[in-house]
Amino acid sequence: MTLTERPGIDMLKVVGMGVSRFSQTFLDVYRTSRTFRIGLIMFVALVALGVGVGSFSPFDPRRWYLVTPNRPPGLDYLLGTTTNGQDVFWLLTWSIRNSLIIGLVTAMVASHVGLLLGMLAGARGGLLDRVLMVITDSFVVIPALPTLILLAVLLRDVMTIPLMGLIISIFSWPWPSRQVRAMVLSLRERDFISTSIFSGYGVWGRVVRDYLPFILPWHLVNLTNTVLFAISSEAALAVIGVSILSEATLGVMIYWALNYSALFRGLWWWLISPVITIILVFVSLFLISKGISDYSNPRLRWQAKG
Repeated sequence: MTLTERPGIDMLKVVGMGVSRFSQTFLDVYRTSRTFRIGLIMFVALVALGVGVGSFSPFDPRRWYLVTPNRPPGLDYLLGTTTNGQDVFWLLTWSIRNSLIIGLVTAMVASHVGLLLGMLAGARGGLLDRVLMVITDSFVVIPALPTLILLAVLLRDVMTIPLMGLIISIFSWPWPSRQVRAMVLSLRERDFISTSIFSGYGVWGRVVRDYLPFILPWHLVNLTNTVLFAISSEAALAVIGVSILSEATLGVMIYWALNYSALFRGLWWWLISPVITIILVFVSLFLISKGISDYSNPRLRWQAKG
């Protein structure tokens, strides 16, 4: 047995240990941080509105002229209707769901790719580190917004909600990868890493046993920030008319409201509804991120206890 091998350390155990540490960190943050709990409750409420309530829509809210146009909020239409004859409430529920799908797809792909490549590059070092950093730096210098616009235009005919999330994730993983690598390189200089090496733990064993507990709180913060980045990126693409305009997202709702000059025509509810919802999403994820940040900082952890 070499110093880089250890009996009993396989990929299934690595994955199991990673999931266990992730779950334990999440539960610890939830128990100790009031800020995190408030943000999580807000976010869960938005998810319930988009996924739960939205599934009971009596019709497809994306279709035009199903209801009376330009009706203000009232008992018949809780958030009013649009010039296109759409019920704003039901359209908003579908928009929340689709925007969250885009954000979560981007977060799941980009954050974990960045985490994996950063830890692998930092822990392994050598030629693999140099190759991965060359690839990462190549994506860092590519201008994200113009490339996203180009890809959205080229793929408009086949664009779907999950595909939009995957496209945005292309430009969301390089910076997390570099940050994780820097953290791992710093941890490599500590004595307990040398102890793990001489105890027979390989690269993956050290990643899960030694590096992951330090990086997990940061990774949770990065997950929430990536969701914010994805939703804001899709909204930016939608406002300039290159998103999936036939679908319902918060950005597409803003696009059609601006396209029909909703505010100038007194149809304030059409534009205000998606704007306020985006603000609520951002506030909820900010509170979640702040709660995790306070937990990961021992000097601030006592302030987060509720």
